[in-house]
Amino acid sequence: MRRRDFTKLALAGTAGTLAAPAIAKAQTTFNWKMTSFYGPNAFFYSTGPGSAKDLCKRIDDMSGGRLKIQFYGAGELIPAAAGFDAVSSGTVEMNYANSYFWTGKSFAAQYFCAVPFGMNFVGLNGWMYDGGGLELWREVYAKFNLVPFLCGNTGVQMTGWFRKPIEKVEDLKGLKMRIPGLAGKVYSELGVSAQLLAPGDIFPALERGVIDAAEFVGPYLDRQLGLHKVAKYYYTTGWHETATASELTINKAAWDKLPPDLKAIVENACGACNDRGEAWCQKVNAEAMDDLVKNQGVHAQPLPDAVVAALRDANTKILAAAVAKDPVTKKVHDSYMAYMATYKQWANYSEAVYYDKILGKA
Repeated sequence: MRRRDFTKLALAGTAGTLAAPAIAKAQTTFNWKMTSFYGPNAFFYSTGPGSAKDLCKRIDDMSGGRLKIQFYGAGELIPAAAGFDAVSSGTVEMNYANSYFWTGKSFAAQYFCAVPFGMNFVGLNGWMYDGGGLELWREVYAKFNLVPFLCGNTGVQMTGWFRKPIEKVEDLKGLKMRIPGLAGKVYSELGVSAQLLAPGDIFPALERGVIDAAEFVGPYLDRQLGLHKVAKYYYTTGWHETATASELTINKAAWDKLPPDLKAIVENACGACNDRGEAWCQKVNAEAMDDLVKNQGVHAQPLPDAVVAALRDANTKILAAAVAKDPVTKKVHDSYMAYMATYKQWANYSEAVYYDKILGKA
């Protein structure tokens, strides 16, 4: 054998030896568990495009099966509200939910899901991806050993269903309403008794008069619950959740064990679900609203201006109190509001003109 050929063979053998550990590492298979705040068959969180199950499939497909995720709905492995702690402790690797469920851990979590009178889907994405929001989110969650990702959005939600019309602020006093989270606190400032009910309990409570009003998500999912059958006044302002983001949280230690390509796959799969989930909601909500108004006798209208103004004032008061108590919340709040102020100026040139001059009234 000539020396040159021998040298080539020797170098090839050395390269193969050096590359072997990297190849073996790249081919390592990870088997993770994902829990959810929502039941195994609960609307788009587990069944539609951009859902938790869709996310699992995207990751499996893109990784060639190297990252396999077993999905568990609420109650199948752990209770619905236990996901945050389960991922934090490493009991499971992932959880799918909405960050505003964890305001008891940190009030700042509210800003990464939906802020009353806050930004829409476009604005929220701008803040999250390019305005420092995602970095702040990860900073807030770092002490809990969590790495969060945007992975879905409902778009603007509806104010909700009322058995009687709301014509003035005084009409809210004494109402019993199914409404969770910060929005419930805002309504409470105006005399509403806020009730937290599971989705399956909303219809019977509204039907029997246990509650007078209820908020859920939007036309498509609200219609699935049958809320239009027991309440005909559907207020559309959506002040409380102008864009409601879904979150994926991953245990920090588990995340750190993934090779760079699998990390990129997870991040890009979450981004795809963020877009697909919101797009799906746009389609099905448009169709459902058309049916509700034309065929189901529903009165769909915005809340009176005076009611919206009173809700805004109450919301401002509550946020100011939260900011005053917690420097972490203040840091996130200031970033969110500064971005929103800039975005609002741009939206007045762009989207506002589109809706007013280009799209026009239906």
